[in-house]
Amino acid sequence: MFDLLIIGAGPAGISAAFEAKKHNLSYVVIEKGLIGNTIYNYPVGLTVFSTTNELEFTEGTLKPAREKPTREELLSYYVRFVLENELNIQTEETVLKVDKIENGFRTITDKGEYESKSVLFAIGAIDYPRQLGVKGEDLPKVHDMFRETYPWVKKRALIVGGGNSAGEAALFLAEEGADTTLAIFRENWESTDPKQGCIKFWVKQPLEDELKKHCLKLFFLGKVLEIREDEVLLENEEGEVETLPNDVVFVLIGSDADLTMLKNLGVKTEQGKYGEVPSYDEETFETNISGIYVAGHFTNHRHIKDAIAVPKALISKLSQRIKKSRSAPG
Repeated sequence: MFDLLIIGAGPAGISAAFEAKKHNLSYVVIEKGLIGNTIYNYPVGLTVFSTTNELEFTEGTLKPAREKPTREELLSYYVRFVLENELNIQTEETVLKVDKIENGFRTITDKGEYESKSVLFAIGAIDYPRQLGVKGEDLPKVHDMFRETYPWVKKRALIVGGGNSAGEAALFLAEEGADTTLAIFRENWESTDPKQGCIKFWVKQPLEDELKKHCLKLFFLGKVLEIREDEVLLENEEGEVETLPNDVVFVLIGSDADLTMLKNLGVKTEQGKYGEVPSYDEETFETNISGIYVAGHFTNHRHIKDAIAVPKALISKLSQRIKKSRSAPG
């Protein structure tokens, strides 16, 4: 039986594995995709705008060629960190279910079963994107993730969304020769409050440059009405219906972590900063179910910096508990 089973090998899961090893806990990480899978799904060539100290596990170990790392540099750093520290991470294995058993938990995957005294849920949310819920959203031309620009050069592209992901996709497409329209609520475009998930200034400024060069069009959105094979029906902020000729649609309106397994264990949830989250102790990150912990997208601390920092406190307290139980009589 492991002391700890960690679900997810993103920044939170890697950090937790590193801390568990330092504290001499027996652990295993189960990841359904690749090491740093969320980073892997970033757009190709993206510059990550966080500073290096917010992205690295130990100070001074992430050394990008320029001031900020690219997607590729960050992904390489996370993979090398796992390999160099010989962290026990099993990739391309999907967790299907977590059950409570007498002395802890049984985790069932598509490749086997594991027993552990505790479980840390550190899964990202990228696999669970929000939907518009409109007719035509299931057409092949509609995507909930943006990876690269080149298939869409000289195509008519519509991006729906108001945050950084939508802004970056619109910027990349406009810069590389797609006929690009960003459909966004006016308040999201005009907002400068980072707590509201607005487009950050380092993306907003080049977007405004593309607008001036007429390489990008803005559509102040009321709502999306319908997506068709070669056009999209939109309602503008005045309530008027407009039809835009279209070849590809990117719906980038955020994502939410899947709480199903946690709820099945009896974990209570509440409304958090970004939506529904498990109820957890702010110091230990333990839920109302003893031995079930959360990090990353399962908390209100979703930035990579926090995803790395949280396990450091979490594992330290968990280690104290486990070592105390080991030394208890009987």
